Amino acid sequence: MFFELIGTIVAGATAALLVWAINRTLKGRLPKWLIPAAAGAAMLAATISSEYSWYARTVATMPEGIVVAQTIEETALYRPWTYTAPFISRYVAVDQVSTRTHPDQPDQRLVDLVFYGRWTRTAKVPMLFDCAENRRADVVDGITFGEDGAVTDAQWFPLAPSDPLLRTACEDM
Repeated sequence: MFFELIGTIVAGATAALLVWAINRTLKGRLPKWLIPAAAGAAMLAATISSEYSWYARTVATMPEGIVVAQTIEETALYRPWTYTAPFISRYVAVDQVSTRTHPDQPDQRLVDLVFYGRWTRTAKVPMLFDCAENRRADVVDGITFGEDGAVTDAQWFPLAPSDPLLRTACEDM
């Protein structure tokens, strides 16, 4: 966040200096308001560019084995351009490397979901998916696994077969 702020300030200062240099070359023929207007426009463009490129930059740096399952697009009243082209502000990825199964429960998978957000910390949350029954359970305190891998004390939530998290967690079945 700090580097984006510095980049935005540098973009504004560069645009202001460029317009100032052009105005000086033209011996003051440009209107005086053009220098701060150019700085503001450059800062706005830098901010918008950073907002829209965040998702691609973040996905490019993810470790191998983490697969994006779902993206969340955002629009905002104070960002009117997002109504034309919403930007991805958060997404959920499945850490397929950490997938754990039990031989007696081959349809159930314990995976780590990784939650990424534009201005939030990354969070890793374990989640249990039942691929045959199309459901999921949060892995919380109090949930226990028997020797046969059966889950007790879990609250299961039904999912649609097309749910992106379920599909990604159960991908190689």
